[in-house]
Amino acid sequence: MTSEEASESTLHSSQEYPIHGIQRESASAMGTPEQSTNRKIRTTTDQAQNNGLLSEATPSRHQERNNISVAVDPVALITTECITVTSAMRKHARWAHSSVTAILGGTPPLTRSTDSLRPPTGREQPRARNDLSSLGHGSAANNDLLASRWGLRGKKGKSMQDDPLIAAFARLRNDLRGCTDIRTFDIPALLHPFLQVIRSSSTSASITSLALVAITKFFEYNLIGQDSPRLALGMQLLSAAITHCRFEASDSAADETVLLRILKLMEGILSGPGGNLLGDESVCEMMETGLSMCCQLRLSELLRRSAEMSMSSMCQVVFERLKTLEIEAGDDVDAMDLESQESPNVLKLEPSLNGTTVVPDSEDGEKKPTAKVDEQDGSQRFPDNSQASTSLDLPRKNGENISQRATASAIDLSLPNKESTEETVSIRPYGLPSIRELFRVLVDLLQPQSRQHGDGMKVMALRIIDVALEIAGPSIARHPSLASLAKDDLCRHLFQLVRSENMTLLNESLRVAGTLLHTCRGVLKLQQELFLSYLVACLHPRVEIPAEPGIDPTLYDGIPESPKLVRPPSSGRSTPVPVKDRQKLGMEGGARKPDAREAMVESIGALSRIPSYLVELFVNYDCEVDRADLCEDMIGLLARNAFPDAATWSTTNVPALCLDALLGYVQFIADRLQLRPEIEGYPEREKLRERRARKKIVIRGATRFNESPKSGIAFLASQGIIDDPDNAHSIATFLRGTTRISKTVLGDFLSKKTNDQLLRAFMDLFDFDKKRVDEALRELLNSFRLPGEAPLIERIVEVFSEKYCAGATPEGIAGSDAVHVLAYAIIILNTDQHNPSVKDEKRMTYADFAKNLRGVNGGDNFDPTYLQQIYDSIRTNEIILPEEHNTARAFDYAWEELLLKTHNAGDLVLCDTNIFDADMFQATWRPIVATLSYVFMSASEDVVFPRINTGFLQCAQIAARYGVTEALDRIVYCLSSMSTIALDRPWNTSLNTKVQRGKESVMVSELAVKLGGNFRAKLATYVLFQNVVRGNVKQTPTHVIDRADKPADGGFISSFFSTISSYTADDPPEPSEEELEYTLTTVDCVINCHIEDLLVEATQMPLRGTKDLTLALLEQLPQESSPVVIVVKPERPATAPKTNGQRQGNRGPAYDPSLLFVLELLTVLAIRDNASFAEVGELVADALQNVIRNAVNTHFMVLSRAVFYLLLLLEKSAAQEQSFVRAPVVLHMISSFSQPKLEKSASLVLKGLNVCIKESSALRNEIFTTPDFWSTIERIHAVPTVSPIVFNLLKAIVEDKAPAITADNYEFVIGLLNSFANAGGAAAASQQQHHQQREPNGNRRPQTQTNEKVQSRENDNISRGQEAVYLVYQLTNRVPALIEQSHLEKNEAWITYWSPIFSCLRMQCENPHRAIRRRAFSCLQGSLQSAELASSDHQEWTAIFSEVLFPLIERLLKPEVYASDPKGMGETRVAVAKLCCKIFLHYLVTLGGEWEGMVETWFRVLDVVGRLMGSGQEVGGGGGGMEQVLGERRELTAYGDQEEEIAESLKNILYFMKGDGYLVPPAPTPHPPPPLNPATAPNSSSSNPDHPSEPPQQSETDTRKTADKEIWTETWKRVDSFLPGMRREIFSGSAAWTTTAIATAGGGGSGEEGC
Repeated sequence: MTSEEASESTLHSSQEYPIHGIQRESASAMGTPEQSTNRKIRTTTDQAQNNGLLSEATPSRHQERNNISVAVDPVALITTECITVTSAMRKHARWAHSSVTAILGGTPPLTRSTDSLRPPTGREQPRARNDLSSLGHGSAANNDLLASRWGLRGKKGKSMQDDPLIAAFARLRNDLRGCTDIRTFDIPALLHPFLQVIRSSSTSASITSLALVAITKFFEYNLIGQDSPRLALGMQLLSAAITHCRFEASDSAADETVLLRILKLMEGILSGPGGNLLGDESVCEMMETGLSMCCQLRLSELLRRSAEMSMSSMCQVVFERLKTLEIEAGDDVDAMDLESQESPNVLKLEPSLNGTTVVPDSEDGEKKPTAKVDEQDGSQRFPDNSQASTSLDLPRKNGENISQRATASAIDLSLPNKESTEETVSIRPYGLPSIRELFRVLVDLLQPQSRQHGDGMKVMALRIIDVALEIAGPSIARHPSLASLAKDDLCRHLFQLVRSENMTLLNESLRVAGTLLHTCRGVLKLQQELFLSYLVACLHPRVEIPAEPGIDPTLYDGIPESPKLVRPPSSGRSTPVPVKDRQKLGMEGGARKPDAREAMVESIGALSRIPSYLVELFVNYDCEVDRADLCEDMIGLLARNAFPDAATWSTTNVPALCLDALLGYVQFIADRLQLRPEIEGYPEREKLRERRARKKIVIRGATRFNESPKSGIAFLASQGIIDDPDNAHSIATFLRGTTRISKTVLGDFLSKKTNDQLLRAFMDLFDFDKKRVDEALRELLNSFRLPGEAPLIERIVEVFSEKYCAGATPEGIAGSDAVHVLAYAIIILNTDQHNPSVKDEKRMTYADFAKNLRGVNGGDNFDPTYLQQIYDSIRTNEIILPEEHNTARAFDYAWEELLLKTHNAGDLVLCDTNIFDADMFQATWRPIVATLSYVFMSASEDVVFPRINTGFLQCAQIAARYGVTEALDRIVYCLSSMSTIALDRPWNTSLNTKVQRGKESVMVSELAVKLGGNFRAKLATYVLFQNVVRGNVKQTPTHVIDRADKPADGGFISSFFSTISSYTADDPPEPSEEELEYTLTTVDCVINCHIEDLLVEATQMPLRGTKDLTLALLEQLPQESSPVVIVVKPERPATAPKTNGQRQGNRGPAYDPSLLFVLELLTVLAIRDNASFAEVGELVADALQNVIRNAVNTHFMVLSRAVFYLLLLLEKSAAQEQSFVRAPVVLHMISSFSQPKLEKSASLVLKGLNVCIKESSALRNEIFTTPDFWSTIERIHAVPTVSPIVFNLLKAIVEDKAPAITADNYEFVIGLLNSFANAGGAAAASQQQHHQQREPNGNRRPQTQTNEKVQSRENDNISRGQEAVYLVYQLTNRVPALIEQSHLEKNEAWITYWSPIFSCLRMQCENPHRAIRRRAFSCLQGSLQSAELASSDHQEWTAIFSEVLFPLIERLLKPEVYASDPKGMGETRVAVAKLCCKIFLHYLVTLGGEWEGMVETWFRVLDVVGRLMGSGQEVGGGGGGMEQVLGERRELTAYGDQEEEIAESLKNILYFMKGDGYLVPPAPTPHPPPPLNPATAPNSSSSNPDHPSEPPQQSETDTRKTADKEIWTETWKRVDSFLPGMRREIFSGSAAWTTTAIATAGGGGSGEEGC
């Protein structure tokens, strides 16, 4: 068989493989059925065996090649590869006969055909041939001889020459013989034979695969390096070969193996050492080849996926090159774009789809072969006449094929010499042109309306684009040519693909959109707004939050019902379109499937995790007037979908995804709290706040305008948005500059006849210069919607015509009238051409359009060319009126409008700073806190609670750090509500029961049981106190309120714990074990909260925080105008519940522990330091005074604490010399309390007063001189619990060295001391009465514990009574100073200062208690004999007889006084009588005869002494036995002795008066009768000493004064009545008594010994 026959038997028909540049030759057209079946089985087996090629074809992303060392000699390895390929070829029928030279590696034949190795170039190029004779390998004759010698004969005995493919390997082997270093071998020569095999159409798939494997080894084993000779040319040759590979078709498995090898090799050479040496054309061809494999549906799924993965890897390398180019270009990136655009090489990358080039329609309207989509299986089928392969067609320039330049496909593989190649070939490494072309093709594959590009192709393109963006997204944004593709085509296609119902396509579209925004959002400001607005519209539900049992709806206040919209709703005049169609057109969100919603939520979550992403939304959109509030909408969207009911319209994963994104947002802000603010290069915060404020006003004004234009303009003018409401230009400028005005309302408003001036001002804002009428009209109608009435349209068109011709009239236009008609005709043409109800055959043609305008241009016709341009523009591009996007071009129109706005919108500000976090959190905290609260109450999985706990804590930290007090208050409110401890009504404590638990007692209460049995409530309590509140205050307290001896007496701690531990029930039931366990759990929870430390830590807050907290607390206090809460007694007390532990029927004010807590915390904050007191002291003082003024409606516990706190502030105010708290005002308020409330508040009132007067100061003096102070003390001194405190206070005042006693408080002090002395007497009377009580059997009653307490208290009263008497006596030392200070007259001074003391002592001398009485008598005696009391200049002091002594004796003679102490009162009488005599004698001696009123006093002394002497001793009769009789006799004997003492005192006075001439007897008669015999005298004094003898005979001439006579007569008249023998004794004795009497009268001591 000849070689020709062998070829014919093998090569039946040639078919190009449907990959760009890659062809295969089929061995047979179809083969027999058996062969076909075997081929399918073999294909499946081979695919399974070649799965390793898949991983082999997908290396890691653009990494350096491994330094693999080769164990064999590189030259030997290459030789082996050559032998392997040639051996496989010789086994093929085509090369079954080869020459010995080919086997031995000799010289190849002279003639080498390289025609099949050259790529098609359009015209033949001269080949560079080498002179084979110069190689020194012999001649053709020698070869023939050699072949004949070995018996190598061809067909018909002819000698057969070697095939050029085999000969090339022989030549390479021969060239390698002298090579010692393979790295110095020429790369084109090394690759040449292998590339010939790859490009030869006569080789089989297995042979081609061997060649590809060999070349792959060369690169992997580092046989080809960066320093290899002519590496650049070799890389170009290799690229051209593998992209134009051809081989015979065999089974599909072997064929696809070749393609996999090609993919792997393309990856290797692109990422290898020579990859950066490839040209733009080579890279484009390689990318085109890879994309063609991805798009071929005839290929197996495995191969297409492998191609896709390889494309991803190669794109990583290609787009990584973009970064290198940026480094090389430096700051001049734009110049690189200009240079690439000016390049003469116009690249065109056209991947094929099943043999059809995948490119968009050409501009001339001719369409390239288009794939048809099978509606059943989605596969793509092609016309029968479509080509099976494509090639890269490079455009020509000036009739010359550009491929003549040094491109990969144009280089001849005939192995030219080095010198000529290096001189003619200039290869430039690939750069921006190829990258831009690749990016363009990938974007074009995403065309949503293209039926040629199936969803599979779009998904593939999306995945590759995602890789490109991940690698070089920021670089793409920096290159204008690439950025324009991203901003326009890519975003346009993406934002339509996200509306797809294909989940795979949707997921990939969302992923690419997310990556695009992540990397390029700086140049996609408006595009990002459109995308996010669509997602928000799709995902935000318009349903109310369902009510859940047990969840208070107020907890989730703040969740937005709907997102904020930039544009107002449509007027409804446009043609309605079904929601599904509008969704496909991209006009609204519409209803999406649950899986689609989940995918969108995941996309939003991914975006929200981008650092500073939401901050950028807030700065660039929420703070821009014409932009949407994207940040607020995003947070509102996440918050609303985090509610469990979101699963009903999405999936069960959506709530968790949204909650995670929401918490991530909070975490992001919290992590940046401590970062240093970066201000440079960012907008000013104040300006942003002004923008937000302006935005809110504009939104309100636009809303009003859309309802009533005049009202809206008036409002905007009042707010300063419109400068002058009477200036049409100002109004027009605003109306055109905002996007929030309804275009329909605006059109109707402008077209009104009354607004003609405004319409003209609005028209003046446009520039129609050098624009066709249709272009100018299109620009105008984009700003508002034409009204529906013809006259209104007429008015607008008329003004438009005048404006259009206002300047220079355009050429070919006669005037404004012509423009008026033409504009109207254009509007009619637009409606006719695009009205869906008009059939195509009835639409207006150009001829009709021109006919209608005949002769209207000033009598002439318009230029036909001009009209044709207008007609074509309107026919192909509809003038879409605003808010009427109801056609298939609606999205395109909206997109074009968006692109027009991008020029003015500017780039997006990237905000890698925390300076805007405060404002952003202020705008978004409400839905976050509401969501956390709702999820906390509804969550059922434990893993949720730690996240919510952290969220609350971080929100509180953020709020505290940035001063968002409203947010912090809301968090505390929500947690308090969820903890169940903050209810509107007090907890019922009527069933509280105290139970002994081990060594401790536990109070089981309603609160304790409910809190202990509620896990959420306990957790909320812990989160509130331990995390949220304590996490936002500092430690190290500076001051704590002193609670003295009662730490539980009021205050927050006691209020909180009293609810758990107090009990006031009558007989509550015994608690169960479960209730007891719940109570113990509650106690543990409260202990772990460390509430007691909270108050301590709160005192270290900064001053600003202190003031804010103070103001917040003051808002919680009831106002003065608050209605009084009256607890009405229920009609049926048996069934009415008890409230707050109060018994039924209690009408008093209810106890409010929260009010007490607020007051105490306010006081702590106010007095912690001087700065705090100066800042908030006055506010707190006013609040406390308001509470005290409302004492009638305030519980006594709150009232008493308020008084105590106010007194603390009073002391602090005096120390700081502040005047906002005055002592008289405070004391007056206290003194105005009712007696019951004052008594209940007495303890704390006195403690507060002690604080104020503990040190000598002006405040102390002011208090002591205020009558309300003493009035208050007087009213509460008798309260048993405070009597010791009051007495100690008085004692301190009396004994204080400082002048605390003044004329103003002197009488108050004495009165109080007198009261304490009286209390001692009352206690003595009570004890005496108790001792007299006996049992019926005569025995005393036994002492009980209560009686012992009473007796102890009475003993204390008695002790204080005695001490009080002595304190009164001590005041006598202060009297002279007080008199001197008062400058009073003598009698007034005595009445003012001495009289109170004597009155008090006089009263206590009749005190029932003997010890007090004796002490009082001793003090009275000492006071009366005081040296300061009487002198020659102070005769007024003698009034002590009439005001002190005589009344005292009168009282002692009273039976009831005597009965108070029968045993000791007689002694007191005698003592007083003696004192009276002694004091009279004292003053008689001291004052002498100058004593006015002495006679009357003397007679009064005699009277009272006589009454005392004659009062006797009352003796009870009857019963009592011998003991009583003996006792009465002893008393009589004692009384007799006391009478003698009285008589002796009186005798001393009489002696003195006799001796000093006061008592002058009458003169005796001149001749007295002789003395009688005593023995016989019947009336002798000796015989009857009890009766005085007759007075001596007076002289008939009595020379005494009348006064002397009166004294003598009245004295003896009285003395003789009770001491008849006294006269004889006085006038019969010697004069020696005088000295003794005077000594006795003047002595007697001062009485201090008795005191």
